[in-house]
Amino acid sequence: MNLEVTNLSFHYPSNQVLNDVKFSVNRSECVAVLGTNGVGKSTLLKCINRILRYQEGDVSMCGDNIHSLSRNELAKRVGYVSQSSNFSETTVFDAILLGRKPYIKWDVMDSDLKLVQGIMERLSLSQYAMRTVTHLSGGETQKVAIARALAQQPEILLFDEPTSNLDLKNQLEVIELIKSIVKENNVSAVVTMHDLNLALRFADKFIMMKGGRIYAAGGHEILTSENIKAVYDVDVAVEQYNEKLVIIPH
Repeated sequence: MNLEVTNLSFHYPSNQVLNDVKFSVNRSECVAVLGTNGVGKSTLLKCINRILRYQEGDVSMCGDNIHSLSRNELAKRVGYVSQSSNFSETTVFDAILLGRKPYIKWDVMDSDLKLVQGIMERLSLSQYAMRTVTHLSGGETQKVAIARALAQQPEILLFDEPTSNLDLKNQLEVIELIKSIVKENNVSAVVTMHDLNLALRFADKFIMMKGGRIYAAGGHEILTSENIKAVYDVDVAVEQYNEKLVIIPH
């Protein structure tokens, strides 16, 4: 397993957020974490990335417990893209180059520069190299955040609602980009989402959360009208269209 979460629990002094969460992710797999607002999806990613310290359970990466890793080692293994990536008044190139920080000892090497250039070409960002990130559109800024995470050359990518503030075209582009990156680089991705139909377009597995616990986990077979009703309290139909599943609210 590339990532294994075992019996994970997290709570604030007066609020239990995650309770006995358990799942695993293989290489080349995209896993979509689904559920209503406040169910613990973002907290789960922050526990995996050690931004928050969980009280019970374990998180391991390729057999190594995350608490056995230094902050630098963890940054080499995990790339994290938050809901709203904040960038200072810096160029696109420099913002992406920051992803190489865990590897840089004294100065930036030619290999670091070439890697960043290659990532920018892959994500169609080369034309914006010297532009200030804060002057980009929402979709372009999200690409820069993804590019910075890729510059870390991680084994695991964590995305917290990567399409939440994007228009339909950019939503599709970002989702397809994440899917292709995972397959091409043989890495794992865990993505929190609200849009079930978008999740159906790219994810290999799904985790449906309710009340801080995993309600259902598995492949497309778990996205039934019954499970969606139980998790979201919404009546839906799950239909086939062009050989793909589509979720239609009643």
